[in-house]
Amino acid sequence: MPRIEAADRFFAATGADIRHGGTKAYYAEGPDYVQMPPFETSRDAESYAATLAHELTHWTKHAKRLARDMGRVKWGDEGYAREELVAELGSAFLAADLGIVPEVREDHAAYIASWLKVLKDDKRFIFSAASQAQRAVDYLHGLQPAAAAPADTADRAAA
Repeated sequence: MPRIEAADRFFAATGADIRHGGTKAYYAEGPDYVQMPPFETSRDAESYAATLAHELTHWTKHAKRLARDMGRVKWGDEGYAREELVAELGSAFLAADLGIVPEVREDHAAYIASWLKVLKDDKRFIFSAASQAQRAVDYLHGLQPAAAAPADTADRAAA
């Protein structure tokens, strides 16, 4: 299965510690790394990229980056659901930016119930989550190398 080179370059340029192995994708906040299953185990390159985009959105929450705290105390609580919604929106935004059309992941159904509870309890949270997701995506874009100006533009500016 061919990789998506533009996505690989984008993810590498973040400087995140991305490790491969095992069967689960997650962000380990304490040691500050993203764990991904091997690329070859993904359904397709788009699914791999979307999953990595999701985990890198989580990566931006670290105190030395955006210091995003959604109030998570334990796995599965409301703060967890809030952060998962931010990460999923961030993944969707990045996929759109990178021209990736991933398939819907099977774990979305499990997340939807927790997202619906959060959104029912706080009807404005979708706006906050989208804003936090966009901040994360902007942060990741900010880690990319600056695009070089085309030679003819640089030549005209020097003239």
